[in-house]
Amino acid sequence: MTKDVKEKTKYGAEKITVLKGLEAVRRRPAMYIGDIGKRGLHHLIYEVVDNSVDEALAGACTKIKVSFNKNGSVTVEDNGRGIPVDIHKVEKRPAVEVVMTLLHAGGKFDKGSYKVSGGLHGVGVSVVNALSEWLEAEVQRDGKIHRQKYERGKVKTKLEVIGKTKKTGTKVTFLPDPEIFKITTFEFNIISDRLRELAYLNSGLEISLIDKRTDEKREEKYKYVGGLKDFIKFLDAGIQPLHNKVITVEKPEGEVPVEVALRYNSGYTENILTFVNNINTIEGGTHLSGFRSALTRGLNSYANKNNLVKMKKNEKLALSGEDFREGLTAVVSVKVPEPQFEGQTKTKLGNGDVKGIVDAAVYEGLQDFLEENPSIGRRIIEKAVLSARSRSAARKARELIRRKSALGSSTLPGKLADCSNRDPAMCELYLVEGDSAGGSAKQGRDRRFQAILPLRGKVINAEKARIDKLLSNNEIQTIITAIGAGFGGSGEDNGEKSAADFDIEKLRYHKIIIMTDADVDGSHIRTLLLTFFYRKMPELILNGNIYLAMPPLYKLKQGKKEMYVYDENEKDITITRMQKENQAKKIDMQRYKGLGEMNPEQLWVTTMDPERRTLMQVNIEDAVEASTAFQELMGSDVEARRSFIEKNAEFVSNLDI
Repeated sequence: MTKDVKEKTKYGAEKITVLKGLEAVRRRPAMYIGDIGKRGLHHLIYEVVDNSVDEALAGACTKIKVSFNKNGSVTVEDNGRGIPVDIHKVEKRPAVEVVMTLLHAGGKFDKGSYKVSGGLHGVGVSVVNALSEWLEAEVQRDGKIHRQKYERGKVKTKLEVIGKTKKTGTKVTFLPDPEIFKITTFEFNIISDRLRELAYLNSGLEISLIDKRTDEKREEKYKYVGGLKDFIKFLDAGIQPLHNKVITVEKPEGEVPVEVALRYNSGYTENILTFVNNINTIEGGTHLSGFRSALTRGLNSYANKNNLVKMKKNEKLALSGEDFREGLTAVVSVKVPEPQFEGQTKTKLGNGDVKGIVDAAVYEGLQDFLEENPSIGRRIIEKAVLSARSRSAARKARELIRRKSALGSSTLPGKLADCSNRDPAMCELYLVEGDSAGGSAKQGRDRRFQAILPLRGKVINAEKARIDKLLSNNEIQTIITAIGAGFGGSGEDNGEKSAADFDIEKLRYHKIIIMTDADVDGSHIRTLLLTFFYRKMPELILNGNIYLAMPPLYKLKQGKKEMYVYDENEKDITITRMQKENQAKKIDMQRYKGLGEMNPEQLWVTTMDPERRTLMQVNIEDAVEASTAFQELMGSDVEARRSFIEKNAEFVSNLDI
C-alpha cells in the first residue's frame, strides 16, 4: 500500500465527528420524523400537539387550538400548565430552552410529571425546532407571559417577560424550513383527521383547527363527551347497526387503564382500531390479542350458558373468533406507562402483561353488558351462527386453497406462469388485467423472478361479500392459491392454526404487483383488488408486499427518439422540451388505452424492468381514513357514495363517459 493511500484510509480520533445540539437532526431528519415529504411535514404538528394532549392526560388541559397562519407558519396553543421557565439545575438555563434545544429532554421521563404520554422518546418539540426556519415559544405561567425565539434549532433571543396574565398554557409557532422539506404547505384535511381522532380518544377535550391562509377563514371544532362511543358511531356512519346501543368497557384504575367500545352492524367486515397512549397501532399487538380472546371467550360462554346456539339436524357447529368478529366495529384504547413497540412500522405493541389486563377487563365488562341487555346478546349470537354456517360452507374451498409444498397435494392455478427462482424475497407476482395483457407480460417478463397471473373480468367486491361467496369466486381462488400464504383463520382465539390459515411465512412472492390499464375500468379492477387485500389480507399491506405498477399513458415519437410519459402534465412538459430541441421534426403521439396494446418489449421497458419501471408501494397512513374510504366507496350505502361523488366532482381530471 502506498503512502498516499495509507494517508487517505487512516482512521483515527480526528475522523470521529461529533454533532452538537440539534445538528444531528438537521443532517438526518428522516431518522426522527420518517421522511422529508408530506408525511414528515405534518408529523411536525403531531409532535407539538402530542405535548398538549399529554397535558390533557395529566388532567391539566381542556383546550387545544391549532392555527394555519397566512405566512405559512403553524401555531399550537393549549391551556395546560405551561412549560417550566425556571433555571434547570444541571443545564443552568431556563427549562423551556432545555426542552426546545436538547434531544431526550422533557417531563415525560419523570413519572411524577406524566404517568403516560404519547411519545417517550423525548425528541418531539426539539426536533420541530431543529427543522424549522424559526420557532417562537410563548409560555403563560406564574402570572407572567414568557417568550423565546429560535432559528433552525439555535437560540436567537433570551427568555424574556412580555406581559402579565392570570392564565396558564403554552403557545408554539413555527415555520417549516424549506432547506429541509420538499413541500412546506400543510393540508387541512390531513391534520383535521388526526385532531378528530385525538378528540374521540380523549373525551371532553376540545380541539380547534383554524385556517387563516385564505380570505374565508375556515374553522372546525372537535369535542366528544361520549368519547369512544361517539367514535364508533362515526366509524359506522352509513351502515345499518345490528343494535343501537354501543357496548362500552372502562377500567380507568390500575397500571394500564383500558377503554373499549364496540358495536355490530349488518356488514361482513371487521373494523378494529387499536390505540396505545393515543398512538394508532395499525399492526395491533398484545392489547388486540387480549381483546380478541376475551370477545371469543365471553360470547361463547354467554351463548352456551343461555343455550342460544340452535343446531339443525346432523349439524356440527363451533363458533370461532372470526364468526364473532363479522360485522364488528371496535375501538380499543389503552394507556401504557412504558410501551414497547415492534413490527414493520414500529406500531405493534409488544408488552406481554397488557394482553391479560385487556382480556380480563373486556371479558368482565362484556358479561355485565350482556346480562343487562339480553336482546342484544341474542342478536349478536344469531349473527355469529349465520357467519359460522357461511364459514362451514366455505371451508372446503379454503382447504383446497393450499400452498404448493413438498408434502402438499394441491397445485398452482393453470393460468399462472410461475418463475424459476424459489426464493420468495427475490420473486414478484404480477396480477395482470386481461388475457391479452397477460400474454404480453408472459413474453416480456424475466422468467427467473417474475411470475404472471392474468385475471379475467372484475373480481368480487370483498366489502359486500360474505366469506362463502368470496371464496367461491374463481379469480379470488386463483389469487389466494398463487400467493400461497393461505387465507383467513386466527390462532389468537385458541392458539391453533389449520394448514389453510393465513401465514405470511408461506408467502411465495415478496412483491405482489397489481398491473391494470390506465383507464376507468383498470382503476375499478385495481380498487377491487385493493379492497380484497385490505379487508382479507391486511398483513400483506402492513408488511409492504403490495405494489401498483405504473404503465405509461402515452408514447411520444420524434424521428428515432421515443419517450414514454405517465400523465397529462408530463406529456405537455415533454412535448414542449422535444419541440425546443428539434423544431423541424414532427412529434407522433400514441395513447395507450390498455396494456394489451403494448408489445412484450414495450411492456418490459416501461412497466416491468426493475431498472426503469416505477412502482407505487401501498401502505396505510391513516387507518381510520382508509377504513372509512373503503366503507363509503365499496360498501352497500348508495347515499354515502353519492355524497362522496358530489363533494369531489370538481377534482375529477379523467372522466370516462
